[in-house]
Amino acid sequence: MNDDMPQRRYEISSDPARLDAARIHHWLSTDAYWALGRTREHQDRAIAGSLNFGAYDVISGEQVGCARVVTDHATFAWLCDVYVDRSARGHGIATRMAAAARDHLAPTGIRRFLLATDDAHGVYEKVGFEPLKDPHKWMSLQLG
Repeated sequence: MNDDMPQRRYEISSDPARLDAARIHHWLSTDAYWALGRTREHQDRAIAGSLNFGAYDVISGEQVGCARVVTDHATFAWLCDVYVDRSARGHGIATRMAAAARDHLAPTGIRRFLLATDDAHGVYEKVGFEPLKDPHKWMSLQLG
């Protein structure tokens, strides 16, 4: 980071009214390896059925990151679609969004909070995620 550049400050919010759905779709469908080519309609349905977090530049108000949690708010949660705009990376925003999701759901009694990542294990380890202890117990069904 350039020492001459003022440190930007970011805030994390779960207010769905603040989400910039068009920006989120653009990020994920063009730059996120897990969602390349995702349609806007598909993304909008995903947002509508999830608990969403946004990261915002407090100076400009512009959204600079997103994270989505699929959950029943009682027993299970899956953290997904975590993305930080390239211009805002390196400020711990993804870690802060993961922590916000964890803290938001902690009072619900959720016992299992999962995620999958190819390359950001260190980001999530900072907030308590760890590899599955018994991965052989887990199965998946690929539908599409």
